[in-house]
Amino acid sequence: MQIEAIERQTTADLVVQRIALVIKEQNLSAGERLPGEHELVQQLKVSRPVLREALARLQSMGLVDIQRGRGTFVGNRTSLANCVRLLRSAVTISPQELRGYAELRTAIEVQAARQAAERATDDDIAELTAMLKQLDDQNLPYAEALELDFRFHRRLIDIAGNPLMQNMIEVIYEFVLIQMVRTTPSQRENAHVRKLHKAILRAIRARDPDAAAEAMHQHMQAVLDRLGRETP
Repeated sequence: MQIEAIERQTTADLVVQRIALVIKEQNLSAGERLPGEHELVQQLKVSRPVLREALARLQSMGLVDIQRGRGTFVGNRTSLANCVRLLRSAVTISPQELRGYAELRTAIEVQAARQAAERATDDDIAELTAMLKQLDDQNLPYAEALELDFRFHRRLIDIAGNPLMQNMIEVIYEFVLIQMVRTTPSQRENAHVRKLHKAILRAIRARDPDAAAEAMHQHMQAVLDRLGRETP
């Protein structure tokens, strides 16, 4: 009999989940003030550094708005539902399951990048360039950045022109977003992802199919490596 191992989580992960759940279950409104740092430390029974890490991650997701000197407030309601749904999904699907989806996604996207380099028009390249320029915005809410990241990958598959690839990526859409949540939890790692995206775009702009496929392979290998580190 095979029993799946318990997934490892940091204390900050648990704090993020707990605060997100309270916001959702208590139906808190955008702009509503959360308890102060001292009170949260006492209620959650965690250290200040752990709490601050969790709040920073919640702010990057758009779930909370930290205003220096004023306190912490519930974030924009428009991104709240998607953030909570993705967050809860991200902690219930095992790294092994996500790795399986990532391997499938790798097979699709490496070939899609190759074909995009062969088939992209000047207008396609301009559109991809505009997407990556948006992703460079440090103030872009986390949920919007995830959606834009997915749209970049989805556009590459559209440019490749294979309807089966297009249908398959739509089927695994939510799992792709969950992978993004699990593999880009910090601003530093988001910056790394942006560099990988730019390498893909450079190869497509140069009409170099081999370089585009290799750049996408490196991108997806980074995803697989991160998921591998989470596997017990």
